[in-house]
Amino acid sequence: MASIRTRVTAAYALALVGTMLVFAAALWTARRAAVLRDLQVRVSTLADIGLLVLTQAGLQNTPVVVTTDSMRGPELQPNLRARLDAVPDFLVVTDSLRALYVSQAVRDLQPGDRDALLQAAMQLTPLHLVATVELSDDQLLLVARFDTAGPVRRVVSAQSMSSAEFLGSEQFSVFLLIAPLVLLLSVSLAFIITGRALRPVDEIIRDVSAITDGRSLHKRLPQAEGDDELARLAATLNAMIARLEQSFSGLRRFTADASHELKTPLTVLRADIERAMASGPRSTEGLVALEESLQETARMADLVESLLTLARADEGRFDLHREPVPLEPLVIDVAETALILGEAAGLRVTVAPLESATVMGDALRLRQLFLNLVTNAVKYTGKGGRVELSLQRRGECVEFAVSDTGIGIAGADLPYLFDRFWRADRARSRTSERGGVGLGLSISQWIARAHGGSITVASRLGRGSTFTVSLPLPGPEPTPNPNSALSET
Repeated sequence: MASIRTRVTAAYALALVGTMLVFAAALWTARRAAVLRDLQVRVSTLADIGLLVLTQAGLQNTPVVVTTDSMRGPELQPNLRARLDAVPDFLVVTDSLRALYVSQAVRDLQPGDRDALLQAAMQLTPLHLVATVELSDDQLLLVARFDTAGPVRRVVSAQSMSSAEFLGSEQFSVFLLIAPLVLLLSVSLAFIITGRALRPVDEIIRDVSAITDGRSLHKRLPQAEGDDELARLAATLNAMIARLEQSFSGLRRFTADASHELKTPLTVLRADIERAMASGPRSTEGLVALEESLQETARMADLVESLLTLARADEGRFDLHREPVPLEPLVIDVAETALILGEAAGLRVTVAPLESATVMGDALRLRQLFLNLVTNAVKYTGKGGRVELSLQRRGECVEFAVSDTGIGIAGADLPYLFDRFWRADRARSRTSERGGVGLGLSISQWIARAHGGSITVASRLGRGSTFTVSLPLPGPEPTPNPNSALSET
């Protein structure tokens, strides 16, 4: 989807194009009307001149109409014809029935055009002094003047209207030449102005993006002076962030305090149960009850320990002890534990040829990460299955992978795999042999991200899973903050 800046610029461009078209049409219409008015004035002036020549001849008692040929009928006397020939363009003088004189321009017309002009001239009346006539290749504007005192009935002058059409087309050509330049300049300025206007919005987006993790809620957006929309938006977002900070802080304090408070009584309870089981002979039912209580207590202790780890990481109070860690011996140590777990579960654990690699990190946390993945693989692989461990260098990273042939994970469950308290095996009871608290993968993801790495999973339901941990090898680039990823899970 296009950005607001692009959409606003496009809308402005469309509005500008529409406005320019309307303006050009209005300007062309007004200009053409003005040219037609000027043309009508010129034609009227020529008709007035012709009528004035005839009127002066009548006042001087000079015959206006003579008959030299009975076949041709009456016509203007030669002296008047010579004077009217000096009038430019088209000129027609008629009585009430026929034309008494036509100018040279009229005589030069084709017969069909001449007849159309004479017919249009004869149809003009004192109530309709102006008309137009279409010729084969032109259009004429006619203006008539009438004289009711003498033998001459009307004087009609005409001129071509091509000049008006030429001015309109010339104006349109100029518009086509200038409009693209004006449009390009205006759209460029609109794009720049819109970008400057939306720059505070981009700054707000960047600032809000920097506050997305749970430990940056103490930051606030810079709020400009004034009461415009952006200032009110920043104030509203700051108020929302303040409420979120308060809620997150309360939640973290509760998790940390509850985990801390539960840790001591669970430790005491576990010790009492172990002491009761070892104190002397008990009935079978009593030993079973104590054993179940011990297992449940151990599970609750693991849950509390995991919650305490996550809470401390959320609060930024969990530091990693970074040092060079050779991964090959660490993986061998984890593989030995995996062999023991696999033997007890009736499955085969294999280790692919390991490549030596050293990373900067916390050896204990990396061991916890690898062991979590191995434990999950063993837990969700049935008897006769296989679990394989591998360690390979990939460019500037090293990858530790755990593959199994277990029950696999449905594709719909993969996006939620690292969420806290989420388990793909939701249909099974917590007390089953595969029961868990749903925090192991969350802690594993935090450990991987704290070391600047990541965890990816590839799985198909019923065909097994492969978890791959990618860790960066030591280099000039700084390692990310060890607690930077936990709140995203």
